[in-house]
Amino acid sequence: MSEPVVAQAEPYETELVAGEKYFWCACGLSATQPFCDGSHKVTDIRPIVFTAEESETAWLCGCKRTGSQPHCDGTHNTL
Repeated sequence: MSEPVVAQAEPYETELVAGEKYFWCACGLSATQPFCDGSHKVTDIRPIVFTAEESETAWLCGCKRTGSQPHCDGTHNTL
């Protein structure tokens, strides 16, 4: 599998905590969207690891096709 699955055609509203490390699901298979649960192990897609720079409400991509991983850039509107 080299194309991610669309987990949902809209972003996930997510509360991030400054300094915390997150693993954003890039394959779309995780049951704990928008974060990784290890389901990618059957694919060649790996999660995107990032640390929140500040505590904030973030909109993380649900379609897995954003150009600004892990943040939504509106690509889901073209699906």
